[in-house]
Amino acid sequence: MNNKNNERVFKMTFASVYPHYVTKVEKKGRTVAELHTVIFWLTGYNSTHLQRILNDATNFEDFFNQAPQLNPNAAKITGVICGYRVEDIEDPLMQKIRYLDKLIDELAKGKTLEKILRS
Repeated sequence: MNNKNNERVFKMTFASVYPHYVTKVEKKGRTVAELHTVIFWLTGYNSTHLQRILNDATNFEDFFNQAPQLNPNAAKITGVICGYRVEDIEDPLMQKIRYLDKLIDELAKGKTLEKILRS
């Protein structure tokens, strides 16, 4: 993935992608509450933070840079997303974005929350 594409993704607002996350998990019979559990687990945000992020059109770069705490178990997230192995992505910010993509993908594929949250 080249830097120009990375910059484009970093500047996308979280609010512009969030409805796609909701659609993806709901289409597979999962809930918005489960989606939020996954987002909060990864980032340390809560529902108040999330509402502010959506209202303020926070971009992905700020979404992750301002996250209260990246979960220490995030490094246990492995596998392929968008054709890339998440554990091999060199750009730290892109890796965090792909961690989130991977967790949402696992949720949509029916994995249990216990497995998704690397418990």
